[in-house]
Amino acid sequence: MDFFLQLLVNGISLGFLYALSALGFVMIFKSSSVLNFAHGELMAIGAFLFLALSAWADLPIVLAFALTLIGSFTLGFILEKFFLRPLIGEALIQVIMLTLGLALMFRGLLLFIFGGDIHDYPKFLPEALSMQWGAIQIPAVYVAAFIIGILFLILFGLFFKYSSQGIYMRSVADNQPAALSLGVHVRRVFALSWAIAALVCAMSGIVLGIINGINVHELSSIGLKVFPVVILGGLDSIGGAILGGVIIGLLETFTGGYISTSLREIIPYIVLIFILMVKPYGLFGLVEIERV
Repeated sequence: MDFFLQLLVNGISLGFLYALSALGFVMIFKSSSVLNFAHGELMAIGAFLFLALSAWADLPIVLAFALTLIGSFTLGFILEKFFLRPLIGEALIQVIMLTLGLALMFRGLLLFIFGGDIHDYPKFLPEALSMQWGAIQIPAVYVAAFIIGILFLILFGLFFKYSSQGIYMRSVADNQPAALSLGVHVRRVFALSWAIAALVCAMSGIVLGIINGINVHELSSIGLKVFPVVILGGLDSIGGAILGGVIIGLLETFTGGYISTSLREIIPYIVLIFILMVKPYGLFGLVEIERV
């Protein structure tokens, strides 16, 4: 029973990280219908930027963290303005291929600068953050992941519900032509969606880097797990992304604990194939009906 509870806690903490990362992916898709294949590379950029600022530049952790989030937020704006915006009105496949090209370009640059080795952050999480309930031990990094995931999800929920920009983003996601006719600056919404997506990618990349170490290939492959998460929850559902992240995190953890650590890595993609065959719009996705 203790082993089960240990896996349960680890799975929920990991799931919240997946949910946080998937949130950025869903925001881009809801606002512009773009599948961002550079998602994992944006996670890697945030993780390595934090490494450079905290370990190499030896900045205080809080300052390095803040600068990483600001830099990632700015990068999202730059990507939308100089790469995505010129393709507005073009075929969707061209935009998707652009994100794939960006992914390969970013991965190559990261490998050129940092190499393919595993890097570690300096230890900065206090041991007092770890928790112990009987035989169940929760490392500080999983406690931090859970707290950060909950905090950011609450902040984004408040942002979407009460802020003017959040309401604009929801209106564009629900009906882009109607939002445009009501005076919503759709391009600004697109840019903000990419900026917030890059920020949450950086956040997820940092925490995953603390857990597993920082490696370009590893973070890129973890970024691909956002697809099973959002397909399971629904490509256009923020609530579905949260639930999908938790489910995938639990499935991974329990598969690795009870069956095989090798199977753990492929279980999200088994779920992806199954959901596409049985319920292609996911648990909470909007079903589209086309009449000819």
